[in-house]
Amino acid sequence: QVQLVESGGDLVQPGGSLRLSCAASRSILYFKDARWYRQAPGKQRELVAAITSGGSTDYADSVKGRFTISRDNAKNTVYLQMNSLKPEDTAVYYCNAETFYYDAQVMGIQGLDAWGQGTLVTVSS
Repeated sequence: QVQLVESGGDLVQPGGSLRLSCAASRSILYFKDARWYRQAPGKQRELVAAITSGGSTDYADSVKGRFTISRDNAKNTVYLQMNSLKPEDTAVYYCNAETFYYDAQVMGIQGLDAWGQGTLVTVSS
C-alpha cells in the first residue's frame, strides 16, 4: 500500500521548536517533489514548504527564516524543522509527495500523488 505517515506533532509553547517527519511506506521506491501543507481550524489548506528532488526549497512568507524543509532519500523521509513557533502556526500539518512504486499487476513503476493523514501542531502557552 502506498502511504505517507506524518509524526512529530505536539503541544508546544510559543517560541518553541518541533520537527515533523513524513515517512513513506515500504512500497514506495522513491519520491520526487515533496511539500508540507497546513490547515488551521476554519481556514483553507495552505502550502508551507516545498522541496524538489534536487533539494531546492521554497517557503511561504509566513514561515521563512523559521521553518526548514529537508529530505533523506535513503530513508524516503521528508522533515519540517519548525523554530520560533507562534500561536498562528497552530494547524494540522500534511505531507504530500510525488511517489513512485512498483505495481505488480502491470509489472512496472507507477506514479501516485500521495498524502499523509496529518499531524496536529498546537502552539499555546
